[in-house]
Amino acid sequence: MSACNLEKLDVDPCFDMVGFMELSQESRLDGKVMDRLGTLWEEWHKKLSVYKVTCGKIAYLVAWLPEEVETYVDETWDKTPSEGYLSNSLAQYLIMQSVNALLPQVETVGCAPAPRPTESLKEALQDFELRYREDLAVLNRRFAVVTFYPFRGGCEICHLQAHCPKGNGETGTSVLLPGYEAPQES
Repeated sequence: MSACNLEKLDVDPCFDMVGFMELSQESRLDGKVMDRLGTLWEEWHKKLSVYKVTCGKIAYLVAWLPEEVETYVDETWDKTPSEGYLSNSLAQYLIMQSVNALLPQVETVGCAPAPRPTESLKEALQDFELRYREDLAVLNRRFAVVTFYPFRGGCEICHLQAHCPKGNGETGTSVLLPGYEAPQES
């Protein structure tokens, strides 16, 4: 058990069709696909975990979906890449909308800056079976975010700025998600 204070937060993220289509880079979705996505949204919303973690004077917002969502996305991607892609986008969007609902500034700025993983934060996250990876200061869950709570700034305070195209002013603004890296050649 960590020395940090853990407070479960209730959040009801709204599904915005335009926002989802922008994220997924889709121009049209038929009714059957929307029905499936709506069912997944409701199912995954029930599995969503959102907490305020206070370690000393610093508070963080932590939101994540369980590993079973990652497994579903991976299995769907293996069967039907287009459905897997949309499922992946939906899980990302659910996390983003959860953060945006509690920190509207994140949506405005376009970034939920990652804090430096302090020992107290790492210890607190272990209570949720969340861990930082060894090779990069990102969580072991693909659909997860840790950011400051309340909002404290954008890219300029992000611990991952050196690895982020947006934070470095590059034209590409996509970030490679953990779990989707190309295999390292020996």
